[in-house]
Amino acid sequence: MSNRERRAEHDERGARRGAGATASPSPSRLRVALYSHDTMGLGHMRRNLLLAQALMRSPEPPSVLMVAGAREAGALRLPRGVDSVTLPALAKDGDGGLGARDLDLSLAEIVRLRSKIIAAAIEGFRPDVFIVDKVPRGAMRELVPALEGLAAEGRCRCVLGLRDVLDEPETVRREWREMEGDDAVRRYYRAVWVYGDPRLYDPVPEYGFSPVVAGKVRYTGYLDQRTRLAGAGCECLAPSDVPELPEGRLVVCLLGGGQDGAALAEAFVNAELPEGSVGVLLMGPYLPADARARVRRAAASRPQLRIVESLAEPGWLLRRADRVIAMGGYNTVCEVLSYERTALIVPRIHPRREQWIRAERLRAHGLIDVLHPGDLTPGSLGRWLALDLPPRPSAIGRFDWSGLENLPRFVSDLFNDPAPEPWYPCTEKEVNRCLAIPPSAWATW
Repeated sequence: MSNRERRAEHDERGARRGAGATASPSPSRLRVALYSHDTMGLGHMRRNLLLAQALMRSPEPPSVLMVAGAREAGALRLPRGVDSVTLPALAKDGDGGLGARDLDLSLAEIVRLRSKIIAAAIEGFRPDVFIVDKVPRGAMRELVPALEGLAAEGRCRCVLGLRDVLDEPETVRREWREMEGDDAVRRYYRAVWVYGDPRLYDPVPEYGFSPVVAGKVRYTGYLDQRTRLAGAGCECLAPSDVPELPEGRLVVCLLGGGQDGAALAEAFVNAELPEGSVGVLLMGPYLPADARARVRRAAASRPQLRIVESLAEPGWLLRRADRVIAMGGYNTVCEVLSYERTALIVPRIHPRREQWIRAERLRAHGLIDVLHPGDLTPGSLGRWLALDLPPRPSAIGRFDWSGLENLPRFVSDLFNDPAPEPWYPCTEKEVNRCLAIPPSAWATW
């Protein structure tokens, strides 16, 4: 069945299901919406961008709308056929608490504003597929009105996308209960996609997911970055912003978004580099201003160092790198392992231990080295860079890395699944209750 035929069939089903609803003329392209809450860093948004890029390389590219919680999404180089709606930004503090990043609004006010924008965007776009990153009801349950609207219409397939590791099992189990995750998956989602391989980490037994959730889980495989740099619809990834670098061994340090990367950045710019090496620090847009200033001062007297504010596509640097030092976010680790770089991961351990858990699993397979952030110093980085390390085994051959390749098929399979369980609408009072929960009681997962 073609995308046009799927779209027509689902418009017809939606018209039959929605009381008095009528189907609009069927466009030629499937519509896919992707949501990321983006309360800390750029990982969720970047993962959704990866999914959009992969979908645009399918035989029948859909029309894609990204709903992103980081204003940096508006500056991304998007493939043709992809556009974005940017929400007023939330920010997470060092203890995991949320608040407005810039607007003079209370947490409740900004969540209500974001929720209304999301609901309007989804209602106007009318997606056939809605892929939600990580949080089944959105940050602070802001997706509830949009999800209720889609469920009432009955034509959109909703997918919850999860990275391989979320946090320590006891923390995830507690938070999943508090957010009523089983009920959200039962009510709204046709499938739960895990962007990983259960041979490395299987969230179903680790987190004790119920049969309701486990029965909808599918493992996409990890997201291999290498195929993205050359492909139809990905002209946006051209390396126009990669700095010119002298010849020599290249050592790259990656901070992800940079919000909690100050310690690693300062250790790197003060570490001794091997003779003949060039060091590049990619700071990220959220590195605090005072840390940014200290890093630039330290690097000013070291001609072998290059400081880069941000890159649309770090893969061009990683392809050249001899060694990589990085934090342990999902996207960064996928990039490092995709390009089979020799890497030292310095993971975040607070407020979540997700990066540490993933890094330890990968170290157990001999794929990376790991440095506890409590042991991070310029000397510890310099000593690792001076080591004569043997070649590492390939993660590509050990685990499934076909996630981006599999994605178009996973989307098609959504339309072959049996009908979902009966849906019972939330009352307006219940929806408003979700958006009026005191901040102290909200799950920030």
